[in-house]
Amino acid sequence: MNTERIRPGHAGAGRSSPTLEDIATAAGVSRSTASRAINGGDRVSPQAQAAVDAAVVELGYTPNRAARSLVTRRTSSIALVIPEPDIRIMADPFFAVIITGITDALRETDVQLVLLMSRNGDDSGRALRYLRGGHVDGAIVVSHHEADPWSTSLPGTGLPTVFVGRPWDAQPGVTYVDTDNYQGGRLAARHLAAQGRSRVGTVAGPPDMTAAADRLAGWREGLREAGLPEGPVAHGDFTTAGGRAAALRLLEEAPELDGVFAASDLMALGVIEAVRELGRSVPDDVAVVGYDDHALAATAVPPLTTVTQPMQAMAAKACEMLLEEIDSPGVHPAPYVYPAQLVVRESSGAAPAPAS
Repeated sequence: MNTERIRPGHAGAGRSSPTLEDIATAAGVSRSTASRAINGGDRVSPQAQAAVDAAVVELGYTPNRAARSLVTRRTSSIALVIPEPDIRIMADPFFAVIITGITDALRETDVQLVLLMSRNGDDSGRALRYLRGGHVDGAIVVSHHEADPWSTSLPGTGLPTVFVGRPWDAQPGVTYVDTDNYQGGRLAARHLAAQGRSRVGTVAGPPDMTAAADRLAGWREGLREAGLPEGPVAHGDFTTAGGRAAALRLLEEAPELDGVFAASDLMALGVIEAVRELGRSVPDDVAVVGYDDHALAATAVPPLTTVTQPMQAMAAKACEMLLEEIDSPGVHPAPYVYPAQLVVRESSGAAPAPAS
């Protein structure tokens, strides 16, 4: 007769998976110490932690997450809220980069990402009910619009929330990550002026988004500093098609333009299309500057001069700040703003900076 003892959790055991008590016994510690070691608590000696870790591996222990959530009131998940139409989310590489940045930041954790896409009023209400229902431990909101309820509704629920991009109602205690959009618009204006472009206009973003409003304000300030008139403005929707349509309106109003700043790289590609449709060339006739420094900017024809927006770093930073808020209830990290930088390529008629 085989008298070998079959350990819990091993194949062929014919019994339930190992319990927390099994781990405590195998590690030679109390049940409470084993629980703290497994759940990342403090007050566990290095020796006890090592013994519990070894027991977990030896017995093939998997924590009961449902039971853990009852004790910790944690779901081990966070939500990414994108209040944009589905087609925009799928077409704009900005959102893929944001998701990549967040998932990279979560890679060494057990936290899962839940994606919530909502644009109209019904969708927003349903998403808010979901977030208030205790299904996630926190939320990251990206692409926030002035009429969206997120910056006023979520903080009042006590749900830790971080915005990618400054919300319109940035009250004390509202956490966000952003770039210096005002300085970015200013850099674009001053750069075009430095290239000798004196009749310039801009394809601005949606006026109900702070990024677009700040870039437009900075653009106007840069023109004043350079001694140039403000020039015409046409608004787009941060898409290539929207940028093309806005540029056609802009160039119809002011066909003498010799420089255009587009508030996103996708819109800048649309500007280049429009200029070519009108029988003109970039940069000889019209210099173009974009914003974002998407991967597609370097491969555009001609390569696109643009202002950087470190989207992946911003998303990762927002995730780190959210996890900090979750782990330290009541603590709100200060807003974090990345500086604006100009990347010079051929589309603005300037010699690109030498590779480092």
